[in-house]
Amino acid sequence: MTTLDTITLSRLHPEVARPAYDRQRLSAGIVHIGVGGFHRAHQAMYLDRLMNLGEAHDWGIVGVGVMPGDKRMQQVLEAQNHLYTLVVKHPDGRHEPRVIGSMIDYLFAPDDPETVIERMADPAIRIVSLTVTEGGYNFHPVSGEFDLDNPQVRDDLAHPAQPTTAFGLVVEALARRRSRGLAPFTIMSCDNIQSNGEIARRMFSAYARARDAELGEWVATEVAFPHSMVDRITPVTAQADIDELASRFAVADAWPVVCEPFTQWVLEDRFVAGRPPFESAGVQVVEDVEPFELMKLRLLNASHQALCYFGYLAGYRYAHEVCQDPLFVDFLLDYMRLEGSPTLAPVPGVDLEAYRLTLIERFANPQIKDTLARLCAESSDRIPKWLVPVIRERLAAGGGIRRSAAVVASWARYVEGHDEAGEPIVVVDRLKEVLMSLAAESRQRPTAFIENRELFGDLADDERFRLAYLEALALLHECGARATLEVLVQARGRE
Repeated sequence: MTTLDTITLSRLHPEVARPAYDRQRLSAGIVHIGVGGFHRAHQAMYLDRLMNLGEAHDWGIVGVGVMPGDKRMQQVLEAQNHLYTLVVKHPDGRHEPRVIGSMIDYLFAPDDPETVIERMADPAIRIVSLTVTEGGYNFHPVSGEFDLDNPQVRDDLAHPAQPTTAFGLVVEALARRRSRGLAPFTIMSCDNIQSNGEIARRMFSAYARARDAELGEWVATEVAFPHSMVDRITPVTAQADIDELASRFAVADAWPVVCEPFTQWVLEDRFVAGRPPFESAGVQVVEDVEPFELMKLRLLNASHQALCYFGYLAGYRYAHEVCQDPLFVDFLLDYMRLEGSPTLAPVPGVDLEAYRLTLIERFANPQIKDTLARLCAESSDRIPKWLVPVIRERLAAGGGIRRSAAVVASWARYVEGHDEAGEPIVVVDRLKEVLMSLAAESRQRPTAFIENRELFGDLADDERFRLAYLEALALLHECGARATLEVLVQARGRE
């Protein structure tokens, strides 16, 4: 067994790919906030590809953790010299391990915010990137405005030199660069949010403006916020993944990452201080990301929501189990073909039918073991951004919304807190108490859940949506998930 670190790289199992470059010659060019599995399977992997090609050696990544739970990531990566193993799991059972070396440091902001700020204020840092999840941008799900009432935000504004949030850290670094006559860095969002660059621009500018009007205007006009679309299924690392890496390849890695073979990154070419040659590593650098991001959000991400609640209620626990069930596959393809895809503009170079079928193949990969619990988590940050826009556009166009409404109903049934076998469901959501209360109330007042205007706006006032939702919810209560899907699939021929 070989413990992963710089010294042991040369002694790793021959099937484990490793950096072909001298990591001691790397220098930092990117600070990344929110180092989770996805960042390590995606952006850090693309940088590692470039470095293996002999490029981007001045674009090393400095990871930053801002949440209390990030302390363990700091400890693990520090012990491994910031190396980790990325294991690509192919559907045929083949595993493709690769040690990623593009991260050169990791800072835990709660321990030393000053060091984090000064690292970003260093002119060598030209990009600050983010994977902080949908909920990390601190905006109201209906109004879209920055939440200045957030207690941490209020505290940061009162003590700007000792911030605790990503907004406070980044804006303080920008303020110092501005006062020192230095150019700003680019803020690059890599989160699954429609128009993520614009969202980042508005949120960081709003925070900066609340701190100082002139600083806010400078951030809004001088900092670049490129849009991006990112895609790679990356389940949470389980102990079984750690054990499997050790048994198959004799690598002791305390926090490897597992992922599917598919990866995609579409990135707007808008940077104020240069960028790595991402296109050399397979990134699609384009002028307009929107067609790609809408395709992904409304087909892949919304389909995850379409399968996870129904699947969990029916007794499944993994995405691949759901997508090996023909009834669920029929329902997912019907949603994508009949409701999701009609809201999309043409996507350059993409055959949508091939993309839809590829999604089913990806979801059905038994090696990934993507849990439905993960897909069901934090739905209040997902459904309003991924599915509600589809419903609104279909209603405006007079199109069908039965399947989308049924997905909302399945969410309401899921947060009742028990599946159809009576087994308890652990609901993970920032609005857990509110959601579970509304779901319980729905047994007596069926529209209670969709009357939450923070999540659904005025959708409950639309008769077509309301009736479709109530029909699906009644079926779920009376007949269960499978019977509900059977009704929906059979309805295809009558539309």
